[in-house]
Amino acid sequence: AIGYIYIMKLLHLVEDKMHARSIGPYSIVTQQPLGGKAQFGGQRFGEMEVWALEAHGAAHFLQELLTIKSDDISGRAQTYKAIIRGDRIEGPRAPESFNVLLKELQALGLKVELLQE
Repeated sequence: AIGYIYIMKLLHLVEDKMHARSIGPYSIVTQQPLGGKAQFGGQRFGEMEVWALEAHGAAHFLQELLTIKSDDISGRAQTYKAIIRGDRIEGPRAPESFNVLLKELQALGLKVELLQE
């Protein structure tokens, strides 16, 4: 029961772990950025991170992060054009993930109507 002790060194190097994304692929269904380094995806912004920003009063940043920067297809392009021209950025529309939810509810036979204000 007594013998040599073997120690294996874990190789965790920063250059292997580091990952950044400015633009990249999006999911076909939800139009949200893919996740993970292997798919050249974005960093996931989870529920607890959203709560932390809510606690600090970053409502406008959260609105931009969860709509325009996430899955608002036309909003992405219009925001980019507005920044280039120096125009005012329009407000966000319904995200694509919400449209997917509506389609799933309609597939279950539920009639969903949205009110425009």
